[in-house]
Amino acid sequence: MERRNFIKTTASGLAGIGILPGMFSCRQVEESFIDRLLPAPVGGGYSMEDYWIWGSSVIRGEDGRYHMFADRWSKKLGFGNWVTNSEVVRAVADTPVGPYTFEEVVLPVRGKDYFDGLVTHNPRIIKYQDYYLLYYFGTTYDFQIPEDENIPDWNAAWMNKRIGLAISKSVYGPWKRLDKPVIEPRRGKWDATITTNPAPVVIPETGEILLMYKSSEVGPVPPLLLGVAKAQKPEGPYERLSDDPIFRFEKATRQDNDVEDPYVWRANGRFEVIMKDRFGHIGGEEGGGLRAWSNDGVKWNLYNQPKAYSRSIRWNDGTTTVQNHFERPFLLIENGVPTHLFAATGNGSKAWQIEHSWNMVIPLRT
Repeated sequence: MERRNFIKTTASGLAGIGILPGMFSCRQVEESFIDRLLPAPVGGGYSMEDYWIWGSSVIRGEDGRYHMFADRWSKKLGFGNWVTNSEVVRAVADTPVGPYTFEEVVLPVRGKDYFDGLVTHNPRIIKYQDYYLLYYFGTTYDFQIPEDENIPDWNAAWMNKRIGLAISKSVYGPWKRLDKPVIEPRRGKWDATITTNPAPVVIPETGEILLMYKSSEVGPVPPLLLGVAKAQKPEGPYERLSDDPIFRFEKATRQDNDVEDPYVWRANGRFEVIMKDRFGHIGGEEGGGLRAWSNDGVKWNLYNQPKAYSRSIRWNDGTTTVQNHFERPFLLIENGVPTHLFAATGNGSKAWQIEHSWNMVIPLRT
């Protein structure tokens, strides 16, 4: 979904992968994750007629029901108003597939003087000891909150994106929001522009929190890059584990070999990640998914069959569609096993256009 006025996002064919020495090791042979995807239930997930819906993150609450934390903003606005008008909400269902029903706004507007005062977006919910941790990015800006799709300075709102954290003992709240970002950009570094799209995971052996995040360098057409940090407790401090990004695929002749939207989890004592292959130059499908693993969260290994998901969706009514967008992948993990893949999706009458968006769900073969 990422759009910046100074980033060119055109489709291209498959190209080779550029790898930084030491950042990747040999690929591991294992079953392709995409082969575990079952048909998606028609009518599952979460949608609202009058709202754009995006960015699902689901957890089983203390009540035994499934709570989805998601983004919404009014359809009276344009889709691009996610950067100026989004708010994080909670919806609920009795089963993981839903359909989910709206319950409340969780992270509303709280004033432009806060880093997250006007927008909250891309939530990630996890359980930490007796607490629920809700990571997200927030932003603010100096102009009036738009009432239509005309945004005075889209890039200004984009450049103010910072990762925030809200903490609660219940999925029903109340939520205590930190007043400062958990991790800031670094001037002159690869992550000089923003911090956004958090992907947190608790390390059970130590109780620490590993946080993957997205940023980019300053430049006319910078690739989107991922970094990793670690904290001893939710409030931080979050210390970067590497001074460099953990994935670099771009080449001198092609800068748009990049990934975004990571989801990280623990399996068999190591880290796993699925993420979006933005232009398809790595896994072969523009907007498809990749899967990698790591022992330490810094040095990552693409699987021998790295494709994690596709924009081509099989539905449980026997039909197949190719979604214009399939983004923000999220896995529901129960008893240590991924059981459902969630994603923000949308379609339109033209390629890559979005006329309707919602959060869909795909059951996994376990």
